[in-house]
Amino acid sequence: METTTDNGKTVAIIAYITLVGWIIALIMNNANKTALGSYHVRQALGIICVGVLLIILVSFIGISILTWIVQLAVLVFWVLGLVSAVQGEMKPVPVFGEQFQEWFKGI
Repeated sequence: METTTDNGKTVAIIAYITLVGWIIALIMNNANKTALGSYHVRQALGIICVGVLLIILVSFIGISILTWIVQLAVLVFWVLGLVSAVQGEMKPVPVFGEQFQEWFKGI
């Protein structure tokens, strides 16, 4: 039987596995809310949103090196969030991590 802590860690990790994983994690977390699961669902959503917005913005600018830099930054944020989830920590991703918690506090 899975404990609440294990469920939270599972939700936290799944939240970072693509958009489909995020949706699954959201559903799992809504069924059995944990602080760790909710925290990482918000962090992952923030990374997804900021990543999509930055890629769209950079695409309009049309500078390919900037696109690579943005993609690398999003990848680094994703890895940092995933590592934090695997370790069972509630550590915000750099730059916007604290804002993600505020912006998506309803989740």
